[in-house]
Amino acid sequence: MRIKFKTCIVLLAGLLATNNLSAQNQNVLKYVNPNIGTAHSRWFFYTPAAVPYGMAKLAPSTNGHYGNKQGWEAIGYDTRHNSIEGFVHFHEWQVGGVSIMPATGELKVKPGDLENPDGGYRSRFDRKNETAEPGYYKVLLDDYHITAELTATKHVGFHRYTFPENKQSRVILDIGNVQGESGDVKDAKVSMTDETHFQGYVITYPKYLKGSDPDGQVAMYFWGEISKKPETVGAFNDAGITQGATASQGKGAGVFLNYKTNNQEAIELKVGQSYTSIENAKANFQAEARGLSFNQAKQQAQQIWQRELSKLYVEGSNESDKVKFYTGLFHALLGRGVASDVNGTYPKHDGSIGHLPAGQGKYHADFINTDAIWGGYWNLTQLWALSYPQHYNNFVQTQLQVYNERGWFGDGIANSNFVSGVGTNFVGLAIAAAYNIGIRDYNVQEAYQAIKANELNGKNRKTGAGKMDVEAFVKYGYSPYVDEDKADAEGAHFSASHTLEYSYSTFAAAQMAKALGKTADYQQLIKLSNGWKLLFDKEQKLIRPKRADGTFIDKFDPYEAWRGFQEGNAIQYTFFVPQNPKALIAAIGKDEFNKRLDDIFVTAQKNGFGGGKEIDAFAGVKSLYNHGNQPNLHISWLFNFSGKPWLTQKWSRAICDEFYGTESIHGYGYGQDEDQGQLGSWYVMAALGLFDVKGFTDLKPIVEIGSPVFNKATIQLGNGKQLAIQAKNNSAKNTYIQSAKFNGKPLNNCWLYRDELMKGGKLELVMGSKPNINWGTKVPPPSVQ
Repeated sequence: MRIKFKTCIVLLAGLLATNNLSAQNQNVLKYVNPNIGTAHSRWFFYTPAAVPYGMAKLAPSTNGHYGNKQGWEAIGYDTRHNSIEGFVHFHEWQVGGVSIMPATGELKVKPGDLENPDGGYRSRFDRKNETAEPGYYKVLLDDYHITAELTATKHVGFHRYTFPENKQSRVILDIGNVQGESGDVKDAKVSMTDETHFQGYVITYPKYLKGSDPDGQVAMYFWGEISKKPETVGAFNDAGITQGATASQGKGAGVFLNYKTNNQEAIELKVGQSYTSIENAKANFQAEARGLSFNQAKQQAQQIWQRELSKLYVEGSNESDKVKFYTGLFHALLGRGVASDVNGTYPKHDGSIGHLPAGQGKYHADFINTDAIWGGYWNLTQLWALSYPQHYNNFVQTQLQVYNERGWFGDGIANSNFVSGVGTNFVGLAIAAAYNIGIRDYNVQEAYQAIKANELNGKNRKTGAGKMDVEAFVKYGYSPYVDEDKADAEGAHFSASHTLEYSYSTFAAAQMAKALGKTADYQQLIKLSNGWKLLFDKEQKLIRPKRADGTFIDKFDPYEAWRGFQEGNAIQYTFFVPQNPKALIAAIGKDEFNKRLDDIFVTAQKNGFGGGKEIDAFAGVKSLYNHGNQPNLHISWLFNFSGKPWLTQKWSRAICDEFYGTESIHGYGYGQDEDQGQLGSWYVMAALGLFDVKGFTDLKPIVEIGSPVFNKATIQLGNGKQLAIQAKNNSAKNTYIQSAKFNGKPLNNCWLYRDELMKGGKLELVMGSKPNINWGTKVPPPSVQ
């Protein structure tokens, strides 16, 4: 066949364009290392066999059956352990269950302990024989010579176990035991419905449910298929083992499927999951997994990860920075998984099944399970707003559904139950910010009324809705300090941090009130947003807890955590005035503000900007700066407001370089608190050089400019447009912005309005090794709108 020369040129050009596009996509997954930060990591942190925001989040568990007394502690998979006790399907905040384990030899139905692997069915393993990638996990179980592989669709978990030749091979379905943060098992059931299909459920009572929503429970359902008929079947529960039984119910419920396997024989399982019913678990299975092989599911999962991760494509010569970036993005897109089924059903608090509305706009909503959004406005919501607005919409729609059922937003959500982690509630702020950036696929007036109630109403408020001292805040303009560890209409033990937080969230609500023309509401809310001023000690120039009689607390130690301040201290929290940095700077004094903040970072750098090398989530709560927890995540960007933007460039870049690592122990600090993608999202945004101290709560949101880690970033914006960020002369030493252009025009400010940025185009930054103290200083970002 002859093709004309001109046609060849066209075809070649198209081929080159396709190759360039595929090159941008194909190299992304290799930079994701799910094992980073897996020492002392949270239950939902390590789930490689999953798709973004999936319900099916499969992962090996090294100590998941231990549970944890506090309800939030590190559990599940730890790089310091050397044996695996099973592969678990459900991994969310306060949600865990359904473990499967292959084995050979003597029958054991208990997982056993880390100190004595031979005491149960757990198996030793060597990490040189372990592979963890986005959407796929593989490991050799040394004690059984079984290769285990995992992958997933959105609602279905896939297993492939390759056995040795053995007459005593088996697959154990361990259903009725504690997993991670699941809390007590109230009931469980598993049964074989025929020779190759099984179904069941587990109902749990998590620790945070007991305190926040005591009449609730978390139910998990499954319906599965196994590729080979077992030779025999048996069952077990806490009462013992029953050979030949095909079903079991109650605590400790499980079944085991016995096989005679040939060498390298693979047995596969597919497990449909649901939070509503066995029927919907089966429907999820049939919609996503019927006829789908393990290899096809793996390929599909990794194609989804490539597509989603490639929306942010970074270029540069430092490979470890790319690993940090894409691993952070992976964690951001992994957390807060879907809780609704393929047919739009979702679990309601009262045990009934809800149905999601079709949606009023361009997004198809999912109902999600979610940890609190505390701090999420400095990372997750900004990332969602940039390139993943459908996930932001899911968060908003979920909270509005919960509000319609419960009468309140939930600080954290597990199957429509309140599982409050910190006792505050920034849901209204996050929804108001979503409104500001154009996410409005809901009844705006109803949403505003819910936001207003969240900020002002304490009557009949449920514990899990947080803000239990909101009446005191409205009455006094601040939350009064009380000695007891409580929060109610009289005040709170964490009164100062609550006052700062409520001041910020009422500012956000005020902006929405203003947009909707609700003048009286605006005036009340904006007045409350200045509540922080009532706690500002003018002598020490620090935020200091105050009692209801108007006196500051005595024996005040600015370094002391947990007295007036939750998960932090006065030095850290004094900078928590994101809604009005200008006023805070004026109160402290501009020169003193800059010196104090710079000195804090100089000192903090010696401890890796956190708790040093102590492996503990709260290691840094008494320090000057603690990047390992939420309250501090904005303050390196405050120099943009105080006339020294080069210090924002210096310190945000240093945090990226030094707090974040590429090792299992040094990943997000050392064993720090990576709340479902928050710290990973912070790195992504800071590495792009984009941030908003105010979390898009302004009526007209802005974006601040920092020091990009990469030479070039190409961003697929959520509105379909594209933004390129180019940092010329960028290097580990050239961290300071010398000049900037946006779409060919000089950019002299260290910020621009977000709606301009979202039009796309090109942001060009020229970098150098020394600060340009004239760039970005004349017009600071707006503080009051």
